[in-house]
Amino acid sequence: MTAHKKGDPTTLNRLYGRSSSHKLRAGQAELVETLLPAIAIPAEGEVTAQSLFDDAKGHGRPLHFEIGFGGGEHLAHRADLLPDHGFIGCEPFLNGVAQALTHIRDQRLANVRLWMGDALDVLNRVPDGALTMVYLLHPDPWPKARHAKRRMMNDGPVDLIAKKMKAGGEFRVATDDPTYLDWLLMIMARHEHQFEWVNEKPGQWLEYPSGWIETRYASKARRQGRTPHQFRYRRV
Repeated sequence: MTAHKKGDPTTLNRLYGRSSSHKLRAGQAELVETLLPAIAIPAEGEVTAQSLFDDAKGHGRPLHFEIGFGGGEHLAHRADLLPDHGFIGCEPFLNGVAQALTHIRDQRLANVRLWMGDALDVLNRVPDGALTMVYLLHPDPWPKARHAKRRMMNDGPVDLIAKKMKAGGEFRVATDDPTYLDWLLMIMARHEHQFEWVNEKPGQWLEYPSGWIETRYASKARRQGRTPHQFRYRRV
């Protein structure tokens, strides 16, 4: 594992990345125009299960939060698996949001709310101790050392995630990048007072827990000869 000093990057004020790439298909563009406004997280105010899901179950719904959901296949799978739970998905990439909207429409998911933008903008508005599960799956590794401060896996964001989670909640992280693998193990080791490592045996890193599907990014990594690693941390 690469050694880093405690004084290395500890905060992240915003996320970095592209906002769009190829042109949306007509059907995707229509979903962005019609469905997204109906399920979008408000730009201001506290973000709670009750405010997002205005129904009898809203106040008591366990709340999940996915940071950078890519094409939304994992988010949609979890939401379909747990219809009584509420799901927040954040993704700055327009094409990914459009793909997620297709899943939400096709699977008729009423328990998902989306934010097209920086996940930190929403996470800061979630009440402390409100989240049951947080997912950070195959984030951009920012492999150059000078860009390490841009990684979501840093002390500041991990402190924020811990603050927003319930005791006993689970933080799931995945990466296929060797540099990011060393980095996340280092960062999470510094947060053992906040998170207990559930699957600490090396062989367990290669296994998918129940309800955790392989995303397109993990599948692409396998095709390119990289090994996806999956980590589970329990909030203490």
